[in-house]
This record gives sequence, C-alpha cells and structure tokens, in this order.
Amino acid sequence: MQNRQNSPDEVARLIAENGARALRPWLLAEPPVLPLSPRRGDYDLNPGFERMAVRELAPAAVLVPVVRRADPTVLFTLRTEHLVRHAGQVSFPGGRLNVDDASLVITALRETREETGIDAELVDVAGFLEAYETGTGFAILPVIGVIEEGFSLRPNPQEVAAIFEVPLAMFLDPANCERGTGEWQGRMRTFYAFRYKQHYIWGATAAILVSFRDRLKA
Repeated sequence: MQNRQNSPDEVARLIAENGARALRPWLLAEPPVLPLSPRRGDYDLNPGFERMAVRELAPAAVLVPVVRRADPTVLFTLRTEHLVRHAGQVSFPGGRLNVDDASLVITALRETREETGIDAELVDVAGFLEAYETGTGFAILPVIGVIEEGFSLRPNPQEVAAIFEVPLAMFLDPANCERGTGEWQGRMRTFYAFRYKQHYIWGATAAILVSFRDRLKA
C-alpha cells in the first residue's frame, strides 16, 4: 500500500477501509530494544542546544491512537492544570516504563487504559515510530494503534481534563504544521505545532505527529 503519490485523503481512506493493516507497511514492525537510542528528538529543530549532563535516558512510551472512522481521527488527552509535568498541555496517553511492565508496548497500553479507560484489547497495534528524545531526559517509543468505533471513555480526572479527536488527514498535510518558539532553559527554542479549534498541539506530541507523517510519505 505504500505509494509516494498517496494524498492525506487517500491515506485516510485506506485506514478507514483496512484498519491497522493499512498502516503496517509504513511502520516499524518491531519495537527497538532497550535501551532506546532515539533518532529524532527535541534537538532536531535546535541543533545548537547542548544536551543535559550525560545521563541514561528514561524509557517511556505513548500510544498514538488512530480511531477507525469513515474519516479516521487521532485521539488526544488534555492534561489537567495541577500536574507537575506538562500541565494543561495536549498529549498522547502514555508515560514512563514501570518496573512491572514487560515491554514499552505494555506501558503504552497500560497508560492508555489508566488515562482514558480504553482497554488494551480494543487497540490493534499497527507498528512503531523511531524513538524520540526529549530535552527533559526521556526516550519515548511511539506505538501506533488503531481503535474501532464503539469504545467508551472513562477519563482519569486526576490526569485528564478532556479527551478529543482530530481528523488524521489534517496532520498529514504539511501546510497545517507550524513552527513555534518559546523560552526553555533560558534560551529560545523552536518546536513543531498544530492548531485545531481551541487546541494547541505542540512540542514532543506535535513532533511525533510529524514523524508519523514522514513515515506515511516514505
């Protein structure tokens, strides 16, 4: 199904018709082994930034949940305002590898259930993107999963203020991707961003979407 000429609408049609099977030819079939060695990260747009003191990156995983609708969507969470990290930001469900997690895939699925109420058996894992390094010291494995319609949501009120969906095709059109700037560690940094209605999707979440888009063009 890989075709450089596929438009965003054509990719969306393939997913609507074939679900996770449509995505597999574009994605990594197996997750990279631990420890992760990210090939993409916050430093891609900020090559002049020096990395923090040498340390082992903390492994983490997120689920990029693609909802199989007639017009496929991507599901996001809006984090609550009282959280220590990334309060009030749009993100994918996910988090740090727990000692009891058998793999980072388990991490992504566990966190998705804890944050949204979507059970692991409802997620058809299609594949993986390259690991992503954050400036805060995490190595994130993006797990691409397809969810059929008909699921119910039980958001965790301690972590999730809202759950919403955005048409996948919007992220596949480069014209919808912005480059924002903001101060971090006393210096201005550049990051990817998307706008959808009242939501501002930026930082690592937006960069993972760009990585997904690039995979779907390869």
